[in-house]
Amino acid sequence: MKKQGLLNPELNRRIARLGHTDTFVIADCGLPIPTHVPVIDLALVFGIPRFADTVEAVLNEVVIEGVTIAKETPAEVRSLLIENVSEVSHEELKTLVGEASFVIRTGETTPYANAIFHCGVPF
Repeated sequence: MKKQGLLNPELNRRIARLGHTDTFVIADCGLPIPTHVPVIDLALVFGIPRFADTVEAVLNEVVIEGVTIAKETPAEVRSLLIENVSEVSHEELKTLVGEASFVIRTGETTPYANAIFHCGVPF
């Protein structure tokens, strides 16, 4: 049993495979996800887990050098994200999801609570 950190084995496996410049998505429960992109579905019921809780847990495990969000993303979601945030239209964000290594689906119901995270390196 792990002593701390993420407990979901599939999420741990996917994170361990990430490299510099790879991307992954943390999404609300309504984001359309292309069928070829692997999904780690954490959604239990509407609102659980929250986008904020998921971002906090995942960012404790991953080096991030940038984030892409939709222009429509609300302030409550923006406030959770690191510096170096770029904005695109929601339609463009949905297209970019198709290039991600995987998507983490949360139970979040806040509209536009979706972010594409760009991996960095710890050195």
